[in-house]
Amino acid sequence: MSDVTRILSQIDAGNPAAAEELLPLVYDELRKLAAAKLAHEKPGQTLQPTALVHEAYLRLVATSDQAATSGEQKWNSHGHFFGAAAEAMRRILVEQARGKSRLKRGGDRKRVNLEEATSLAPEAADDLLSLDEALTKLADEDPVKAKLVKMRYFAGLQVTEAADALGISRATAHRYWAYAKVWLYCQITGEEKPADL
Repeated sequence: MSDVTRILSQIDAGNPAAAEELLPLVYDELRKLAAAKLAHEKPGQTLQPTALVHEAYLRLVATSDQAATSGEQKWNSHGHFFGAAAEAMRRILVEQARGKSRLKRGGDRKRVNLEEATSLAPEAADDLLSLDEALTKLADEDPVKAKLVKMRYFAGLQVTEAADALGISRATAHRYWAYAKVWLYCQITGEEKPADL
């Protein structure tokens, strides 16, 4: 049993001191994931990787505390924890994207610098909201494929790592990943799905 899994078990058992031991062990990995996610955002992003990691960690620990009081186990492995971290980061980024699009936050205005004035690239916040909407539809249709996408996109796991975390074979994970990419692309772009999909 790894140190992370042992500490996660202690957190699930209601040990309040265990949460303090967890952050130093997973902080660097979570920070790398957060930096990778925020690298895809447009310039002018106000959320920094450190803030994203801290917010995600606070949500994970709060969720674990709630699970401990209800008697259910929240995490059973390193991969399971990072799957939960991916979901927490996804929710934070989606909430921020939604907040930016609100009129009271200047949602009807766009900040453009001179170099970007000629660019026709879509807004990253719109892309993230479109992905979130499509991912929610995929979760309704096939929850395992949606979890795989979350682990790949939001936690930065490789297909094989996500397969291990989900308890599916690596071949199945590769098939699910190929399917999910096409399915999400068709949902986001509005293109018709291939007949064999």
